[in-house]
Amino acid sequence: MAIQWYPGHMHKAQKQIREVMPNVDLVIEVLDARLPYSSNNPLVFELRGGTPCLKILNKSDLADPQSTQQWIDYLQQTHNVRAVALDQQKQTQVQSILTLIRQMVPNKGSADKPITALICGIPNVGKSTLINALAGRIIAKTGNEPAVTKAQQKIRLDGYITLLDTPGILWPKFDNENSGYRLAASGAIKDTAISHDDVAAFAGEYLLAYYPQRLKERYGWQTLPSDEIDLLETLGRQRGCLVRGGHVDFTKVATILLSELREGTLGPITLEHPEQIEAEEAHFAQLRQEKEEQKKQHNKQRRANAKKRRR
Repeated sequence: MAIQWYPGHMHKAQKQIREVMPNVDLVIEVLDARLPYSSNNPLVFELRGGTPCLKILNKSDLADPQSTQQWIDYLQQTHNVRAVALDQQKQTQVQSILTLIRQMVPNKGSADKPITALICGIPNVGKSTLINALAGRIIAKTGNEPAVTKAQQKIRLDGYITLLDTPGILWPKFDNENSGYRLAASGAIKDTAISHDDVAAFAGEYLLAYYPQRLKERYGWQTLPSDEIDLLETLGRQRGCLVRGGHVDFTKVATILLSELREGTLGPITLEHPEQIEAEEAHFAQLRQEKEEQKKQHNKQRRANAKKRRR
């Protein structure tokens, strides 16, 4: 999926992260528990090097608990990485983050050696809300849409911990195009940058495959629609999303389906699973290899043709 939404402040944020990283003791990456892979910015892995990383699977109340535990186990296979699920409505879980920070940087956390932690994450993942909860006061601006934070901030917490807050950053290109659809379905990308119809069709196909019972329970269906288009058609007629001639207004019904998915009305749902992602990574890696090979062959043929013309 081609997503053209990469605001200038995100590029600036990347430069800022590169500059401060040598002075950072711990990287805190806030992920969306519903899509831990797709909300994991590959630039963070590149920039942090060997710096310890705490991955917080936020919005865990919206995700499938069993899948969340699978993701925690999967993420912690990487060296120097801890992962934890977080429901920000539970204050004890929020406070446990401070304990984890101290545990991961045991040689610091005093007046003469404060802990410097960089906190980052994609847009609309709940990073600013978490900062406010950790600080116990309103510091970071929050909002129910992506790209609210625009500049880097420095926040001092109890226990000699300093947080460096950065704007939510995406990356220019998705190696796994399905990640673009998942991010759009979760609301991480502004709705003006995408087609609701395409994203809702992607979500509908996934829900039919992984959460058919949830669809039956939510919409009172005895029999499931045959595919994602049939799902949108059926739901559209059921909800009265019709235009002249009795046709379904796909944009309107797409908005309904995505809203219910994002708000948790369909129940706790995880949009990707470790084994699924591994299969997708292998698939897209093969496609990239084939594309690179085609490019090499094309360039080889161009050189051969140019050589013939010079004779």
